[in-house]
Amino acid sequence: MTSTTVLEAIAEPTRRRILDAVRVGERSVGDLVEIVGMHQPGVSRHLKVLRDAGLVDVRREAQRRLYRLRPGPLMELDEWLEPYRLEWSNRLDALERHLERTATPITGTRPAEERS
Repeated sequence: MTSTTVLEAIAEPTRRRILDAVRVGERSVGDLVEIVGMHQPGVSRHLKVLRDAGLVDVRREAQRRLYRLRPGPLMELDEWLEPYRLEWSNRLDALERHLERTATPITGTRPAEERS
């Protein structure tokens, strides 16, 4: 499992909607068809991509196939992204400090209702 595969899988908005749906619990293909608003063959193609990326598991229950989220690959992606979030947070903090140091107060411009 590579993070590229996971990134490719979640890059598509319909697959993200499917992941959102199975995040709360198991869903049948029929449920996902209704949620996504797409015909069954299209949903099945997206589910195959998600299965191949390791993002969903499937189990059979009689004639139905039930899909559920496998959080592991998303957790791995989250761990990989953490240093980037930290870097951006540090840069935003530095920008905030710079703006606080260099900001010039604006005086003499009150809204019209305050002037009367």
